[in-house]
Amino acid sequence: MTRDEIHDTVVEILSDSFELDRADIKLESTLYEDLDLDSIDAVDIFVQLRSVTGRRPDPAKAKEIRTVDELITFVEEELAAAERGDPEPDVQLPDGSTPPE
Repeated sequence: MTRDEIHDTVVEILSDSFELDRADIKLESTLYEDLDLDSIDAVDIFVQLRSVTGRRPDPAKAKEIRTVDELITFVEEELAAAERGDPEPDVQLPDGSTPPE
């Protein structure tokens, strides 16, 4: 998947899921301030991106993402990790268990 294809996918997710105008979604747009998303919206984004990357997102990396450009870079990195066969990050639920595959 090219960066342009990833960009188009991210814009589609943002516009369709959160009723945002595609013209308002720019690379430098911040997810929380400019696009007015919240932490629940962020979870939804990463759930949808899992179908794109085929991988569980690393929560530590996901928390650092602030802009659309950073989100696209994150997807690029996850796709590259999947292609290399890197293991998915260990994710623990608040009760200490791991989520089902």
